[in-house]
Amino acid sequence: MEYRKMGKTGLKVSSFCLGTMTFGRQVDEKESIRIIQAAIDLGVNFIDTADMYVNGVTEEIVSKAIKGKRDALVIASKGGHIRKQDDKYGEQKDYGPIDLARPRAFHAWPAGEGVGPNDMGLSRKHIMQAVEGSLRRLKTDYLDIYYAHMPDYSTPLEETLRAMDDLVRQGKVRYLGCSNFRAYQLCKALWISDKLNLARWDCIQPPFNLLARDIEYELLPLCSEEGVGVCVFSPMAAGLLAGKYDKDKEPLEGARFSLAHLGYRYNQPYWSDASFAAIDQLKTVALEHGRALPEFSLAWVLSNPAITAVVCGATSIKQLEQNLKATEIDISNAARDACDAVWHKLSPRQLFYGR
Repeated sequence: MEYRKMGKTGLKVSSFCLGTMTFGRQVDEKESIRIIQAAIDLGVNFIDTADMYVNGVTEEIVSKAIKGKRDALVIASKGGHIRKQDDKYGEQKDYGPIDLARPRAFHAWPAGEGVGPNDMGLSRKHIMQAVEGSLRRLKTDYLDIYYAHMPDYSTPLEETLRAMDDLVRQGKVRYLGCSNFRAYQLCKALWISDKLNLARWDCIQPPFNLLARDIEYELLPLCSEEGVGVCVFSPMAAGLLAGKYDKDKEPLEGARFSLAHLGYRYNQPYWSDASFAAIDQLKTVALEHGRALPEFSLAWVLSNPAITAVVCGATSIKQLEQNLKATEIDISNAARDACDAVWHKLSPRQLFYGR
């Protein structure tokens, strides 16, 4: 296992971070615990979760799996994701802009009955409440990394950053980060933290894979320049790069794309003729270099010097072991060029400012 520095910090994390989003939903508790413990035995010291995963159940599962091993691990959790309000509170409208990057209104995550307007977002009130909940469920008195899960367009960034800085000063959080933020938002947050002498966001968690490479244009150069760690989620394009799907057939029962709201909303943008055509080409590239597509796809992500870790889940120990092979693979220049050619077909290059 390779261990990499988290941005400019002294924190060392395994390049493979075990993602837990499906634990407690797609994978039952018993198997989830077995997978987590197997990952630890194989050298993984980095585990990622969030308070919204199965409405807190996932964090409780993680706590059982890491009992007695907690201090040897880097535990990351997230808070502040927008949730669907209880009908009695009406409809939440502060979901952010509709533009080329987000052409449709954001679809809030279902969170059960009783959810009110302050049970989400990045206000001081909710951040403090959310952290206490995560600590309680994880049965720990600190989090190694705490992410702002997504932008909150109704809360000033300064309020969020001051609240998160307080968590560091209180010893409840060691390092801070953000997830799903755009490059300009991260840049603005770094500037505010520098100006006000606040603990800064030392890592970011964006999506990145062979079918979704847009962060290479602005976000990755920013992170490299400012020393921000990058821990990417969906490195397998929500499982599509496993090569087990057929665009003319229904998604496999129990697989990510068949999980009702979670499967459709989270993964549907990948399900297209263009993506499947790209996958066929990428399979050929991987095989020509003596690798299966899943491990090749993860290794390609890790070959980017701006990437700190891949956040990758598993539904079985066998799948975990296969995915971990990616940490031992070197991607040749020829393979990288072939992947670039596929990407340029999938997303043709346009006029780009700032040469």
